[in-house]
Amino acid sequence: MSLLFVAPDRGLSSWKDAIHEVDPNLDVEIWPQVDTPKRVQFAVCWNQPKHVLDSYPNLKAVSSLGAGADHLLEDEFLPEDVEICRVVSHSLVQQMKEYVLGTVINIQRNFVHYIRQKDEQNWQPHNHPLASDVHIGIMGLGELGLPVAKQLSQVGYHVNGWSRTSKDIDGVTTFSGKEQLAPFLQQTQILVCLLPLTNETEGILDLEVFKRLQSPSWIINVARGEHLVDEDLIYALDSDLVKGAWLDVFSEEPLPDRHAFWNRSNIMITPHIASITQPSEVADQIVDNYKRALSGMELNHKVERELGY
Repeated sequence: MSLLFVAPDRGLSSWKDAIHEVDPNLDVEIWPQVDTPKRVQFAVCWNQPKHVLDSYPNLKAVSSLGAGADHLLEDEFLPEDVEICRVVSHSLVQQMKEYVLGTVINIQRNFVHYIRQKDEQNWQPHNHPLASDVHIGIMGLGELGLPVAKQLSQVGYHVNGWSRTSKDIDGVTTFSGKEQLAPFLQQTQILVCLLPLTNETEGILDLEVFKRLQSPSWIINVARGEHLVDEDLIYALDSDLVKGAWLDVFSEEPLPDRHAFWNRSNIMITPHIASITQPSEVADQIVDNYKRALSGMELNHKVERELGY
């Protein structure tokens, strides 16, 4: 029996070391060097290639390498009887809180403009609003969105939150369901996407959403690139519906050299680094779920295929 890591774009030796720190007796393999496919019963994946997960006849469960599991849910070659789980860590939450807060402050205080002005030797102050006058909307109030919303409220921003089901959060005005999306957007200047990627949320950041935001508006996407309709954002920027965007995730990663986003001064780009899983923090979760899968026990942090998260 073996535990397999599949993540073509990542160095995985640190993950193997972290697993062996928890249990040195586990047989850990790293794709594509798999000696005996029938021994693989648990896989940990990130952006796995097609036709990989149907290669292991005794596969019982797969875990995402991070908090999101859409790459597994969308894998048509993952057998339906294979259970899906993900990892949850304090550092993922903390990193996301830091990233979103830092981005919001950069937007509020015009720091991006000052950085560019320094390169031009341009001494030009800009007025900025108080935090209490900035209306931030958080789309998605799950394990990442909820703490992000709470922190922004505690700092002093006016925070709204929107989710599939209703939530009650101190200091945050909450909205839920499709019928409350429009009033949520109408009270939002900086829109932060932290939704899970599902059939219902794919392409949700589109022109109709941008039209409903307060002006001037900004878009921050730290969820999945597929939430955003790229062409609609370009149009919204060109027509002054949206003032700027801060993007950490993209439909194709790395972002292609000729992508239109690169040439836009009002789009800030970071290479999917908002929140990165630390091997030492989640190795014990992976080992525990591996052993649960072998024993037929309920997995921790199980992902429901029907819900998409």
